[in-house]
Amino acid sequence: MRFIAFDLETTGTLPGVDQIAEIGAVMFNEQGAPELIFATLINPGIPMPEAASRVNGITDEMLAGQPKITDVLDAFAEFCGDHIMVAHNAAFDSQFLIADIKKHETLAPRGVILDTLPLARKVYPGLANYKLGTLVQHLGIPSGTFHRAEEDAAYCGHLFHKMVTRLSPNGVEPTLATLISLTGKPEQRFPQIEKQPKQLGLLDL
Repeated sequence: MRFIAFDLETTGTLPGVDQIAEIGAVMFNEQGAPELIFATLINPGIPMPEAASRVNGITDEMLAGQPKITDVLDAFAEFCGDHIMVAHNAAFDSQFLIADIKKHETLAPRGVILDTLPLARKVYPGLANYKLGTLVQHLGIPSGTFHRAEEDAAYCGHLFHKMVTRLSPNGVEPTLATLISLTGKPEQRFPQIEKQPKQLGLLDL
């Protein structure tokens, strides 16, 4: 199945308080091969905390002059269209995007969001943990840098394709409904916001 794997790097862990500093998304084709990439650093408008920088390697110097989130979200939504959206621990990344989509009334991806974390727990039971790096190593997915958005999105996409293949013993892919059921969560989608006209103040005559 065709899908888009995505990942974010942020200034912290609190959606709506901390900010997105990088978006990476990789479109995979029906054969499970990366086909198109959407990746950009984003100027979060606040300094990158040292603790976050130690994890993702992103510095204030790298973010200077980069586009703002308001310049990126519509293009990201158009790239994603109505394709299935896949992320590892998807709630984290989704909540950051949802906070900005609502705040700025931008376009949003229209596809169902699938979380590879609970899927991996069902498909590969008994692992010591289900961090993305652990799963990548367990499955022999070629890897290099972690905690950068484009690379982690690609790892997530390869993981998802391997799980779909494992769930297709006779070559028949599981349905979207089956995959949603395996996550143990209700269907998840990004909100579709209709921009509201700005109210103009009335002058007293």
